[in-house]
Amino acid sequence: MSTTPGTLKRKHSEKTIKELFTTQSKPHLPAAAPLSPTKKRTRRQSSPATASEVATPAAPAGNMSTADMYHFPSKRADMPGSVDVVDISSSPDNSPAKANGQRNGMRKAAPSMHASGGPKRLLVKNFKPTRKVDPRVFLDQTWHKIDKALDTIFAQGAIDFSLEEMYRGVENVCRQGMAKDIKERLVAKCKDYVGGSLKAKVKQSLGRTNVEVLRATLHAWATWNEQVKYLDWIFCYLDRAYLLPRHESLRDTSIELFRANIFSHSKLNPRVVDGACDLVAADRTGYELDSDMFSKTVNMFHDLQVYTKHFEPRLLELSQDYIAQWAEDEAEKPLPEYVSSSQALMDREMSRVAKFGLPNTTKRDLLTLLEDHLISKKEQRLINQDELADLLEAHSVEQLEQLYTLLEKRRLGASLRAGFVKWIEDEGTAIVFNEKEQDSMVIHLLTLKRQLDTVWKISFHRNSELGHGLRESFELFMNKTKKTNASWGTDNSKTGEMIAKYVDMLLRGGAKAIPASLSRKSEQPPIAEAEEDNEEVIFDEDTEVNNQLDQVLDLFRFVHGKAVFEAFYKKDLARRLLMGRSASADAERSMLSRLKTECGAGFTANLEQMFRDIELSREEMASYKNISEERKERLVVDLNVSVLSASSWPTYPTVPVIIPPQIKQAIDKFEAHYKAKHSGRKLEFKHSLAHCQVKAKFPKGNKELVVSSFQAIVLLLFNGLKQDEHLDYDYLKQATGLPPAELNRTLQSLACAKLRPLTKHPKSREISPTDTFTLNAHFTDPKYRIKINTVQLKETPAENKETHERVAADRNYETQAAIVRILKARKRISHAELVAETIKATRSRGTLEVSGIKRNIDRLIEKEFLEREEDHAGWYAYIA
Repeated sequence: MSTTPGTLKRKHSEKTIKELFTTQSKPHLPAAAPLSPTKKRTRRQSSPATASEVATPAAPAGNMSTADMYHFPSKRADMPGSVDVVDISSSPDNSPAKANGQRNGMRKAAPSMHASGGPKRLLVKNFKPTRKVDPRVFLDQTWHKIDKALDTIFAQGAIDFSLEEMYRGVENVCRQGMAKDIKERLVAKCKDYVGGSLKAKVKQSLGRTNVEVLRATLHAWATWNEQVKYLDWIFCYLDRAYLLPRHESLRDTSIELFRANIFSHSKLNPRVVDGACDLVAADRTGYELDSDMFSKTVNMFHDLQVYTKHFEPRLLELSQDYIAQWAEDEAEKPLPEYVSSSQALMDREMSRVAKFGLPNTTKRDLLTLLEDHLISKKEQRLINQDELADLLEAHSVEQLEQLYTLLEKRRLGASLRAGFVKWIEDEGTAIVFNEKEQDSMVIHLLTLKRQLDTVWKISFHRNSELGHGLRESFELFMNKTKKTNASWGTDNSKTGEMIAKYVDMLLRGGAKAIPASLSRKSEQPPIAEAEEDNEEVIFDEDTEVNNQLDQVLDLFRFVHGKAVFEAFYKKDLARRLLMGRSASADAERSMLSRLKTECGAGFTANLEQMFRDIELSREEMASYKNISEERKERLVVDLNVSVLSASSWPTYPTVPVIIPPQIKQAIDKFEAHYKAKHSGRKLEFKHSLAHCQVKAKFPKGNKELVVSSFQAIVLLLFNGLKQDEHLDYDYLKQATGLPPAELNRTLQSLACAKLRPLTKHPKSREISPTDTFTLNAHFTDPKYRIKINTVQLKETPAENKETHERVAADRNYETQAAIVRILKARKRISHAELVAETIKATRSRGTLEVSGIKRNIDRLIEKEFLEREEDHAGWYAYIA
């Protein structure tokens, strides 16, 4: 057989093809055209033949192209007259292992043949020719083409080469073990380009602003990224097969080249970073931020891995200067403006961070700077008591919430307590000791409490520390005592009295007596006008009254000395029960139950007895009337008597009065009945508390008048008189037997009030001994039943003074009793301990001042309940 020049070498022995095969080779066929570099090699088994067959490659001559040097002509079995051959074309590879594998692949076939059969058949696989091209020459030839392609890419010219051909060339070079060489040439080429022409374009902008330098850098970065895409396509095999196992990549190399040659340049680096900061500064000063440019800048910094090292520190440095200066300038403005501006600044800064996806480290550090300069370093500015008081005075719920929210960012919300508490104490003290508006004290206190509760819930987000301050401040100013004319020179707490009177007003008047500012209607949000069912919101009166009682009880809890409240509440309750002026029996019972829960059963024992007396009196009168009907006795007057136990009811003075005969007769008859039924009991009638229903005939119509017993006695004196007949003051005084004070009060209610059954001559608001009175012929009213006895429900100054003095005296007695109990238990005690124990023991009923406690200690020493120890100054001993 004929062979190509040269011989085939084996691993262990050198033999020629002639020594291996003795069959004569067939004549050569014309060489086939070279295959495309992209076609896969054809592996084919030879068909059975009569002679052994081997592949006969043609030796390359001279310089070959990249596409031709790795593809060899072969015989095709399907061609006419061809011999069955195997395509063994491949890229040159000097790998010993692969060569051995190829040579070992030539082995004999093992067909089933007879020993005396015909010729044997051989099969040759991947038979490789001896390399005739130096790999370095191939590298140079391949790089020559790649270098031209890179020049075109870096010049941003039109792509006039085959990317696939470039890729195959790089792949073949790498397969020959020269990946390192081509990588070094690529890096050197890119470094010359980036450090040369690309950097030169950026440096041309150094004479302009920082933003322009940044813009030029962004343009260079975008250009480089576009060019790197082509590098990724061409050197993909190098990147995956060589660099990746070594934890390297073309992308990292390209970034490093740009960072080292352009970004890290001593003149460009500060200008680029400051340009990005200038964009932020422009946004802070009110100019529109170039969002697209800033977004690309942030992405470039992240890609170059310079954000944390270069940009973030510079941004925070400039931000600190800006925020510090901003805080100093804005601090001169009023507190609400400073708070709103600070919150707006923080929102803008955080919005920018979120919009451009800045890292959490930037967000954290920037927020820390904002909170440090705007809140922590301006804490005294934010908690200024005068400006806080202005906000509380104006009831600025939203502005207070902004202030609290701003402070709470640094957990400083509780620092508002000092100013909050001080304002409450000042405002509450002014309300309590305002003698001109004593009657509206509770209304002002409830309004203040409602406003502060709203501020605490909405503005201060129910902060527990501020909530404690709110209640403690109320407790403080509501228990302040001062000897004023309103308390008749005593140091009684005025709040207890006014709370009792406000409760009396509610229980007498019901929901109608509730001030509009305190009604639940004022708490409701505006109701939509267009409702499908057109139903009106209905407020239940009992619910309204109970709601008000709850609010008043909340104030009552702050009062330490309950004795003043108890005294006035008992007097007012007695009037309501005796005169039937309670708006709701359920409300009365509800209030009594509340007081029992709050103060204990001992506090309400007498009050409960008062209700029982009224019930027993009704039963007694029903029994009396039944007996009278059985005896067929005609009752001239429809008499109702309330029999009360003196110990449970307030004490009332006995006012002398001349009772009309018909009424006197009915009273005497009932008294005889009662004494006969209950022996040993004494009845003492208090006519000043009685009221009557009198039928009156006026020229303009008949009326039924509800009057007090004293008013009824005076009106009865005008029976049978002519319309113009006068009765003088002296006659009325003698006929009624009333003291001048009571008579004047009664005549004033009949002749000088809004409803005037009598006419006073001359007309004036004061009663004098020279006045005369006639029946009012022009008296009229749209109602048939008219109430004129409101004078009984009004407390006189004398009664008020008497109540205060009695409470003050009781407090002294209670203090002395507490001192004796303490000494009896301790036997001996120091002065300071005794005062402290006394205050603790008398707190619930009303504590005297320290000077008052000292006076009571001296009184007890005079009464010989205790004595001072001679050996130990400041100590007391109990005298058994």
